[in-house]
Amino acid sequence: MSKKIDLNQSVYDITKTYPEVIDIMVNLGFDEIKKPAMLNSVGRIMTIPKGAKSKGISIPVVIAELIKNGFEITGNMPDISSMASKEFQVKETGNTELLKDYLKRLGNGEDLESVKKDFVKNFSDVDASEIMKAEQELIKEGTPITEVQKLCDVHSALFHGLTKEEKIANAEKAVEESLKKEEASEMKTMPDAYVRKHELAKALRETKGHPLYSFTEENERFSKEIADIRGALEKGEDVSKKISDFRQIATHYAKKGDLIYPLLKVRYEISGPSDVMWSVDDEIRDELAAIDKECNHDKEWIKRVQAVLTRADEMIYKEANILFPICAVNFTVEEWYGIYEDAKDYTLVYGIENRWEEAEKYIQDKRNRHEAAIYEGEIVMGGGHMSVAQLEAMLNTLPIEITFVDDNNINRYFNEGAKVFKRPGMAIDREVFSCHPPKIESMVRSIIESFKNHAMDSVPVWMEKQGKPFLVTYYAVRDKNDIYLGTVEVVQDMQFAKEHFTSIHD
Repeated sequence: MSKKIDLNQSVYDITKTYPEVIDIMVNLGFDEIKKPAMLNSVGRIMTIPKGAKSKGISIPVVIAELIKNGFEITGNMPDISSMASKEFQVKETGNTELLKDYLKRLGNGEDLESVKKDFVKNFSDVDASEIMKAEQELIKEGTPITEVQKLCDVHSALFHGLTKEEKIANAEKAVEESLKKEEASEMKTMPDAYVRKHELAKALRETKGHPLYSFTEENERFSKEIADIRGALEKGEDVSKKISDFRQIATHYAKKGDLIYPLLKVRYEISGPSDVMWSVDDEIRDELAAIDKECNHDKEWIKRVQAVLTRADEMIYKEANILFPICAVNFTVEEWYGIYEDAKDYTLVYGIENRWEEAEKYIQDKRNRHEAAIYEGEIVMGGGHMSVAQLEAMLNTLPIEITFVDDNNINRYFNEGAKVFKRPGMAIDREVFSCHPPKIESMVRSIIESFKNHAMDSVPVWMEKQGKPFLVTYYAVRDKNDIYLGTVEVVQDMQFAKEHFTSIHD
C-alpha cells in the first residue's frame, strides 16, 4: 500500500499519519515543525504549500524530497513548471538589479561557482553597500526574511578568500569600508544632518536615566563581560557561570525588540533594524541558551562560545553607531517617555537601574489625567452596566493576561499588571504584526486569517516559561451575527493545575 500525502491536508494531520515526515521537513528547513507547541497550533491550519511559501522554501524541492522518500503526492498541486527554472532575466538597470538577480539565483540553490562566474564577468569590483541595498530591496519585494538572512552569509562567498571564515571576514571588512565611505560622503554633502544624528545620540546617552543612557550602560557591562569570558577561555578556566550570567543580554534584546524596532518600522518606516537586527538578536540569545545547557565543554563548544561573543560584540557596535543615532534623530521626547515607562516592566540587567526625572514627572501627570477621566460616566452592556473604573479594576483583577486586537489587526487593549509576556503601552494603536519578531510573524498572520475566514474559533498553545507551564489561547471575537470583531489572546499560568493534579496522583 502506497503512502499518500494530500497537499490540502494540514501539516498536523499529515504528521499524525506519517511521523517520519517531521524529520524530512526539518531537513528541508521547516525547523518549527519539531516544536510540539507549533505543530499542535499553527500546524493544524498550515498546509505544506502555505508553509513553504511563508518560509521561502521552493515547493518543487519539497515535493521532490517527499517523492524520493516514497510518498505519492495528491491534492492541489502547485504549478511546478513555472517555478522550476533557476534562470533569471537580468535587467540592465544598474548594479543593484544585477546583484539582486545573483542573490536570487543563490537563494534558489544554484551552484555558487556558476553564479560567481557570471558575477566576475560583469564586475571587477563591487561596493559591499550595493549588496546590502539589493538585499533590502528583496525584502521590500516580499522575499522571506529567512532567505535574505541566508543570503547575508552566502553573498560573502562572492568576495575573495579561501575558507568560509575568510570569505565572511572579507565581506564584513568590505561592508565596514563602504559604510565609512558613505559616512564620509554624508559629512561632505549633509554635514548638519550627519552631525545632528550622532550628536543627538551622544547627548541622549549622556542624559541620566534616558533609555539610551541605560542601553549604553548595559552595553558597557556586556563589553566588560565579553572581555572577561575571553580572558578566562585563554587561561583554560571554566566559564560556565560567566556564560549563565551573560545571558542577561536576552533582556536587553527583548527591550529592543518590544520597544525600539516596531516603533522604527511602523511609525517611521525604517524597517532595516526590525528585518535584520531583530533576527540576529534572537539567534545570539538562542545560541547562548544552547551553549549554557551543553555539558560537554570541548573544543567545538569553546569555538561556539567565541563565535557568539563576537556576534554579541558586533551588535554592541551596531547599536551605538547605527541603531541609536537613527532613534535619536527620529523619536520624539514623548516616545522616549513611553519607552522609559515600558522598560520598567523588564527584569533589571546586572541590577542596573536609572531614574529619569523628566520622564517621571510626565508619567505622573499622565496617570493623574487618566484617573480623572475614568470616573466620568458608565458603560452600558447587554449584561448590565458599570463604571470605567469598575471595569478596568475587574479586568486587572483577573489572574490572566489579556490582549485584544481589532478586526484591522490593531492592538487595542492590554490589561494591566505584572506580565510574563511583556505588553508595552506604546504598542497600543500599532499593528499587531509589528510586535512580533520576523520568525513568528507568519504564525500570527495564519492564526488571525483562520479566524477571519471562520476556519477556526480558537487556537490553544501550551508552553514552558520561567520554569512554569502556561496556556496561551487565541480566540476569535465575533458579535451576535457572527461577524468577526477581532482576536483576544489569553495567557494563563497553569502551575496551580499542575500542582493540583500532581498531588492527586501522589
